[in-house]
Amino acid sequence: MKKILFCLSVLTASLSHAQSLTAIEGVEYDPTNQIFLVGNGNNVVRMHSDAVPQGTLGVAKANYGMEVMNGVLFSIVGSAVKGYDVTTGAQVMTHTLAGASFLNGMASNGTDKLWVSDFSAKKIYEVNVADLAAPSSSVVVANTTSTPNGLTFDAANNRLVMVSWGANAPIKAIDLSTYTLTVLTTTTIGNCDGVDHDSYGNYYVSSWSPNAITKFSNDFTTSSTVTVAGGVSSAADICYAEEIDTLAIPCTGNNVVKFVGFNPSFVTETNPSEFKAFGYPTEVKDLFTVGFDLPQAVNVNVRIFDVNGRLVDEVIHQTFPQGNNQLVITELPTEKGMYFVQVWAGMHLSVVSFIRS
Repeated sequence: MKKILFCLSVLTASLSHAQSLTAIEGVEYDPTNQIFLVGNGNNVVRMHSDAVPQGTLGVAKANYGMEVMNGVLFSIVGSAVKGYDVTTGAQVMTHTLAGASFLNGMASNGTDKLWVSDFSAKKIYEVNVADLAAPSSSVVVANTTSTPNGLTFDAANNRLVMVSWGANAPIKAIDLSTYTLTVLTTTTIGNCDGVDHDSYGNYYVSSWSPNAITKFSNDFTTSSTVTVAGGVSSAADICYAEEIDTLAIPCTGNNVVKFVGFNPSFVTETNPSEFKAFGYPTEVKDLFTVGFDLPQAVNVNVRIFDVNGRLVDEVIHQTFPQGNNQLVITELPTEKGMYFVQVWAGMHLSVVSFIRS
């Protein structure tokens, strides 16, 4: 099994800062401006993971779920989904969902679609936002059976992962080809609120009973409790920012946002005797070549990290054939220095490095 080591650091954003947090519910990461956006009812507070708020985002509002996509913050405001420019905060879209009762969770596919859960009506809406001037929506799941709350999009399996409110809350999948539901796992936790995943396929779920963040493996066969200094209080719509490996936790019980930083041990290989990549040249200006031999066709994920463990580039994520493979990386980091290239082949990791001159 793939093993990744983590160093954890926790920061807290409290009410003592200039922007008063009085009605927080959700948080999203804006990679364009490298800042978190905290839904605070009648406004959206901009905040770094150093726990220092940076003012509000224009006229943006957010009562519940939010998503950042294509430079737009989409948020639930009453029975509508609104869109705001992530830089200026200007409203760029509004769309009312017909028949909505209590809109709550939101997920996106990163390109043109949103999905929204209706907590009271037990429905899932699909919202097409390809054209911000003419968005459209429809109900794609008429009855989720359990009370739907948080949603996250799983691109690899073309599905939504949905958490539920209530005791022993099940975690479900919604197949986006057929819109059918299946139970991924039953749980002993209750009143699940938010869900998100990291770039390694692990899932994080916030719950109110107990007050906790639970981490699930990709196949939901194992789980563990994430350690958060000082604990959490009614954690709501969480966000895992893959770009900086940080989990943001909005706590509605005390209007505090907590940040848990996961710094992966990106140079620790798994089973180097079974899988070993190579890279050349050591010092590069224009091109860097990564080679690897595969005993069978497998999904390969290649990523570049800097010396601080920050993800610089997601190079490729696709299936490679059996045998000798070579990948030429032409878009290299612009800053000079040492970089590490992670090569995941299935469950095996090999790491090569280069110096950008």
